[in-house]
Amino acid sequence: MEPLSARELDVLRLLARGFSNPDIAQQLYLSEGTVRNYVSAILAKLDVPDRTRAAVLALRYGIVKLSEL
Repeated sequence: MEPLSARELDVLRLLARGFSNPDIAQQLYLSEGTVRNYVSAILAKLDVPDRTRAAVLALRYGIVKLSEL
């Protein structure tokens, strides 16, 4: 698995908490297009087909804790 950048980890944490792209953009002061690019990069680096599987990996590897959800 390719390492994620600090910003990709920020996006993944919010994604795992169920935030939509517009919500993530607002939280991180990014454009929605930039968030889409980050999400695409995250999915590619984690080699998963969708946000749900990315969120599961975030939980599995301790990037996000259940108590944070």
